[in-house]
Amino acid sequence: MRSNRPLRQAPSLPPRPEAEGAADGSVQGTQALLRALRLLDLVAAAPAPLRTAAIAEQAGLSRATVHRMLAALAEAGLLRQEAETGGWRLGLKVFEMAHRVWDSLDLRGAAEPELARLATISNETARLAVLDGDGCLYVDQREAVRPGVRLGYGVGARAALHASAVGKVILAHLPPPERRRRLTALQLTPLTAATITSSDAFQRDLDLVKARGYAVSIEESVEGVAAVAAPVLNHLSEPIAAVCVLGPSFRLPPDRLHALGREVIEAARRISGNAGHVEMSIATTRPSAPPSPGLRLAIGSRPFLGEGPVWLAEAAQLAFVDILAPAIHLGDPATGEERVVPVPELVGAVVPRRAGGFVATIGNAIRLWDPEAGAGAVLAVPEPGKASNRFNDAKCDRAGRLFAGTMALDAGPGQGTLWRLDPDLRLTAVETGLHVSNGLGWSPDDRTFYFTDTGSRTVYAYDYDLATGTATNRRPFVVVPEAQGKPDGLAVDAEGFVWVALWDGWSVARYAPDGQLDRLVHLPVPRPTSLAFGGEGLRTLFITSARVRLSAAQLAEAPLSGSVFAFDAGVAGVPVGSFGG
Repeated sequence: MRSNRPLRQAPSLPPRPEAEGAADGSVQGTQALLRALRLLDLVAAAPAPLRTAAIAEQAGLSRATVHRMLAALAEAGLLRQEAETGGWRLGLKVFEMAHRVWDSLDLRGAAEPELARLATISNETARLAVLDGDGCLYVDQREAVRPGVRLGYGVGARAALHASAVGKVILAHLPPPERRRRLTALQLTPLTAATITSSDAFQRDLDLVKARGYAVSIEESVEGVAAVAAPVLNHLSEPIAAVCVLGPSFRLPPDRLHALGREVIEAARRISGNAGHVEMSIATTRPSAPPSPGLRLAIGSRPFLGEGPVWLAEAAQLAFVDILAPAIHLGDPATGEERVVPVPELVGAVVPRRAGGFVATIGNAIRLWDPEAGAGAVLAVPEPGKASNRFNDAKCDRAGRLFAGTMALDAGPGQGTLWRLDPDLRLTAVETGLHVSNGLGWSPDDRTFYFTDTGSRTVYAYDYDLATGTATNRRPFVVVPEAQGKPDGLAVDAEGFVWVALWDGWSVARYAPDGQLDRLVHLPVPRPTSLAFGGEGLRTLFITSARVRLSAAQLAEAPLSGSVFAFDAGVAGVPVGSFGG
């Protein structure tokens, strides 16, 4: 971890520098400049501040020479030295220069190859747009050569912020104060029958855009035209432009738009050089093995981001959510049939309630929920001032306490919190500063609590006191190697083994109580999301999955993405609790 201690001033330069590489003992001209830049690169690439000796060793230069070069770089403001450790870090001048680079960035030049690539991949029109006053201005375009309906040359045309994919994706990624300012002044004028004119509905749509990483517009601005767009972000994660694919809506139905979402995200990242993007996964690996024996399709659903399965024993049904549709699903694994109940805001999880019905995390609140009546009373609002956050996974312990984790809409680090809601509705922050709050579970004896932070690739274990609901002594239980995917939802079996869904890993892993890998269950989809034991004797492991940000080619390779699978685990699961309030 980098220190926050005060930085001491750089040492003063000696009147006559001496170093190897020149006959007179001095470092001069191009050679000196290249060596100094090499030192700057070494400091920039290091995960923690490097001391002078370490820099000299890596550069293959004497400590005296390196000391003088570092001092010169520090005097120029390009480096600074920590007072106590002596480690070197980049100086503020580097950030000033970065600002100037972004200010002078030739967006059209950077975007040109990506627009051409998108037009080729989609066989439609690709455009680049920038924010311009109360709308967006198209500044470049590439059009596929194909017969049929054409949109014409759009450079110089304007798009409405509230009714275009480019406008919505830029609005969604603006810093919160700027977004609020613009939304206050924005007139949601109806341009077609599909234009969103309710301020509440528009805000919910922007939240979906931020969580997905792309925006879609289906005949919202012009009848017969659909589009999908992603933001081009600067090094501060602020939108400076948007890139989109658009065309006739009969050629761009919703499924195709969402499949192209991954492609426009990738194009936007290439244009910006990945400078402003946070950890929002678009790349996937290839499957390492065929699907495991004993695996079968349980519910052939198509959610964007299926999550949070929970077994309803009395009804013999599986409840789960689609965070990004958003909707709550009630499925029958015996028949494959399901009931899909849309909800108006992002939904993170749904859990049964002892008194009947359910509790769901909807929007920024924990609420009662009924399949017939919909969302009911608000039980708690853990983060009223964090509109940029959403709930992810949630589960109850056997005493009826609800544990629910939050994360940033764009999956940015350090924004999440794990909350505990007691049956008497007391709210407690269990853990803060999380990246992607995810899977939860308890050991058979309730003495160990497991919790996943996907952003750190770590499943943590805590000492757990069921009597008080306190979780202490956090330590890593499993750190998943990057090549194996990212840990997502989890479930615990009666033998104390922990089953973990591996996002982008095409598999579910079973870990022994000591954290050692016991086995892998291979899947036909890259993005399993969460797990629940159910069925007779709780001996079936149900596995939800996602198709969000998978390209058309990836979906063709894994067409069951989003479905729910069942696996004969050979062991019973630990029952999970219902909310006691």
